[in-house]
Amino acid sequence: MSSVSVSAEVVIAAARDLVGIGTSISEANAAAAAPTSMLLAAGGDEVSAAVAAFFRAHAHEYQALSDQANLFHQRFAAALHAGGGTYASAEAGNQQLLNLVNAPAQALLGRPLFGNGVNGAPGSGAAGGPGGLLFGNGGNGGSGAAGQAGGNGGSAGFLGSGGVGGAGGAGAAGGIGGNGGWLWGNGGTGGQGGLGIPGGHGGPGGHGGSAGPWWGNGGDGGSGGTGALGGHGGNGGWWYGNGGNGGQGGAAVAGVNGGNPGNGGDGGNAAYLIGAGGNGGPGGNGLAGADGVNPVATPNGSAGQTGTGYGAPGNPDGQDAPSLTGGNGQPGPAAANGQDGAPGGAGGSVYTSGASPTGGNGADGSSGGAGGGTGGAGGAGGVGSITGNTPTQFGVNAFGGNGGNGGNGSGPGGSGGAGGAGGSSGASQGDAYAGVGGNGGDGAPSGIAGGNGGAGAAGGNGGNAGLLFGGGGAGGQGGTGGAGGAGAPGGAGGDGGAGGTAAGGFNSYGYPYSTDPNASTVSGGHGGNGADARSPGGSGGDGGPGGHGGAGARFIGNGGAGGDAGIGGAGGIGGAGGAAGAGGQGGNAQSGILVLGGNGGDGGNGGTGGNGGDGGAAGVAGTGGPGGLFGSPGADGGAGSGGAGGFGGAGGAYGAAGGGGSGNLNGSAGNIGMQGNDGAAGQPG
Repeated sequence: MSSVSVSAEVVIAAARDLVGIGTSISEANAAAAAPTSMLLAAGGDEVSAAVAAFFRAHAHEYQALSDQANLFHQRFAAALHAGGGTYASAEAGNQQLLNLVNAPAQALLGRPLFGNGVNGAPGSGAAGGPGGLLFGNGGNGGSGAAGQAGGNGGSAGFLGSGGVGGAGGAGAAGGIGGNGGWLWGNGGTGGQGGLGIPGGHGGPGGHGGSAGPWWGNGGDGGSGGTGALGGHGGNGGWWYGNGGNGGQGGAAVAGVNGGNPGNGGDGGNAAYLIGAGGNGGPGGNGLAGADGVNPVATPNGSAGQTGTGYGAPGNPDGQDAPSLTGGNGQPGPAAANGQDGAPGGAGGSVYTSGASPTGGNGADGSSGGAGGGTGGAGGAGGVGSITGNTPTQFGVNAFGGNGGNGGNGSGPGGSGGAGGAGGSSGASQGDAYAGVGGNGGDGAPSGIAGGNGGAGAAGGNGGNAGLLFGGGGAGGQGGTGGAGGAGAPGGAGGDGGAGGTAAGGFNSYGYPYSTDPNASTVSGGHGGNGADARSPGGSGGDGGPGGHGGAGARFIGNGGAGGDAGIGGAGGIGGAGGAAGAGGQGGNAQSGILVLGGNGGDGGNGGTGGNGGDGGAAGVAGTGGPGGLFGSPGADGGAGSGGAGGFGGAGGAYGAAGGGGSGNLNGSAGNIGMQGNDGAAGQPG
């Protein structure tokens, strides 16, 4: 038998809309009447008069038809409005009759004979009200506030479906679905579990409501909150009905439930006589492993002391000695655990008007402290400068001090310090020689591997079928394992220091003085080497096992298929090798007869990348359920694939060559460093 549901409010609103449309059309027709029905002839000839008469006649016919259509429209709108009023009157009368019938049962039993239960208010966690004793659906449960479980769905009466369970608040369970009617009715769906809170658990999904004792399907279980179990499906009715499906397990989230995902809910069992079991819910996916991170060291506020100097720019020392040499800088103090290295002290500068000056050498920077720290920068070489225009200064040479080497980084993953700049020199009536820049410090290996991915959760088991007829429910698929995290990178090498600048009255050399004709003319410091990462990527998590299939009916029915095994997570990427430091710029030569720039320093070599992590193993497939007397057992679940091995970490970039210093004859650039090798790929799961 067919039935029609009518809303009196909607019908009356439609009638009002029709009246408005009719008014708009009538106004448009009235506006067009005069221009079209009183059309004048274009000329005095017979053809023009005939054309005008034809169009005037057509306009009169259109107006007559419009009047008839307008009359029909008004009658239709009036009839629709009257029909809406009739429906409203009928509803009011029926409601009065229904109230009259429900009043005794409501007074005696606290529950009407007919009608749906009241829904729980959102955020209250209140249960849904029960449906009418004879006919009516249960009300839906209200959602819970933070930490409060969702309300259970209300149960139906003799005929009707159970209400839906309310969603749980943060960290709380979802409400259970209401039960179906005693004679016929489906169970309500369970509410979704609340999201997990840090250090706690997500709320499990609510279980599906059971069907009525005679006919009806069980409700589906609700999805679990983060890291929580999915709700189990409700059972079917006693005579006929299918079990509800299990809810999906919650995905893993860091800090919630120990980072573990939730298992899928089991499918509900079918009716005792006839019906299929519900399917198990899929398991939640595993958490991805965290990336390896090198520690952050504390800056070092100390530095080595500057060497003793003589004079100052514009105020040279007047000692008439054969030579004056600035004091060497003092090394920086040793770094504490977890602290960066201290910079070396600068060499003392010498500004004189009566002696051959030599700048002091800068001190080496100290290495980074244990636990990972950047090496300190090398101290700058001191300046050697003689100024004036007296006969005693003729042929007196000046020498810049050498820069200190940068300190090496400490593990895990500390970077090397930069080399100190070479000292500059100036001799107004002699030769000037620039100081050499210090070498950059080497980076330190990391050795901090990426975190392993979490395992996927198990799929729920399928529900069992009824006694006579029905198939078992399929097992849920296992969750996918989480991907492994990336390894931490190796420490970078420090840049080489630049050579100093030479400005002589006779000759200028952008490199140090030497009596050996074959001595090196390199004045830029060499770049430090990048460190090998030595930090593999994390292993991927194993896939979760598939759920087992439910048993088929004992008489006629096939067993449920086993759930597919979960897929293993991919391995993490190996840590990148440390980048090498660049070579320092060769010293510049600025004035004089013979002006020779120094050669640039060589770039450092890049570090080797870490190996990729191994992929996670596939989960175990679920077994198929047994078949009935006339039925086949369910097929086992499909084998999941193992996770792909992670890529090896990229080799560290080579250090750029230092440029040659400028002069009448420029210095040569240094050599570029070697590119680091990539790490090996991980093994597939």
